[in-house]
Amino acid sequence: MAVENLTAITEFVFVGLSNHRKTQMVLFVVILLTYTLTLMGNLVVIMLVRFDSRLQTPMYYFLMHLSGLEICYVTSTEPQMLAHLLAGNGIISFTRCAAQIFVALSLGAAECFLLGVMAYDRYLAICRPLLYPVAMGSWRQMHLATGCWATGFLFGAIYVGCAFRHSYCGPNRINHFMCELPVVLKLACDDTHVTQAIVFVMAGLVLLVPISVILTSYAAILYSVLQIRSATGWRKAFSTCTSHLVVVTVFYGTVISMYLIPRSTTFSDRDKQIAVFYVVVTPFLNPVIYTLRNKDVHEAAARVLRRGGFEPKRL
Repeated sequence: MAVENLTAITEFVFVGLSNHRKTQMVLFVVILLTYTLTLMGNLVVIMLVRFDSRLQTPMYYFLMHLSGLEICYVTSTEPQMLAHLLAGNGIISFTRCAAQIFVALSLGAAECFLLGVMAYDRYLAICRPLLYPVAMGSWRQMHLATGCWATGFLFGAIYVGCAFRHSYCGPNRINHFMCELPVVLKLACDDTHVTQAIVFVMAGLVLLVPISVILTSYAAILYSVLQIRSATGWRKAFSTCTSHLVVVTVFYGTVISMYLIPRSTTFSDRDKQIAVFYVVVTPFLNPVIYTLRNKDVHEAAARVLRRGGFEPKRL
């Protein structure tokens, strides 16, 4: 039967994270709590950077953009997850599915490039301290951050254009909790080999180019740190890089396993578990990782509390 004679589907049905009602309600509570804490944590980071003059440096400027990306990303995915868990089923229209893929992939690509920019910023700060004020002036910061957002949305538009040029005529049931590009492509009625190749190459660019920048930057940082004879200098250098390295490892590890490692024709529960990690867990951990041992952020928070009439207790 020709593809043109088949009925086009108008919605997708998610299998979801679980079919058990009690498990669904437990997941609803956990994800709702995580979503709320993610929003609060990232909003706190943005507010501290915006209103505390001592945090208005390139490193925290990029961290503020990272927090903004995380807020947009979780808001594009988690409210839908919560609604489906509460209702006990998950249905999304064809148009909303395309929109979700576009937003999620655009923000994800922008985050990849931003993490690369943050590594380059650390390289300049540690290895080229005299050049740093000029190389990372306010205009350069704005251009780099804007470039990450714009490039991310450009890649997102190309992804969606490639995926939805195909015909979708059934089945429309997918073993996932959200519209993910590799999952949706499996439901296309026509041949997707060319599109899959394009998606693979683009995913390689989005993931591997920033990773190359990150690895090169940290190789140079490591070499510079090894030249430092002072233990205090070692601690200061590593303290500014550890948080970023942890975030990079967690984020890239899960995304690469989803988009670059060859997979079978069917998507298992393991794929959903990987997706939960970078959709729910990683955005929640990022503000925690960046602020938990960061003395500058602690001091900024204390100053903000004092302005509001609260005097934090000294430990």
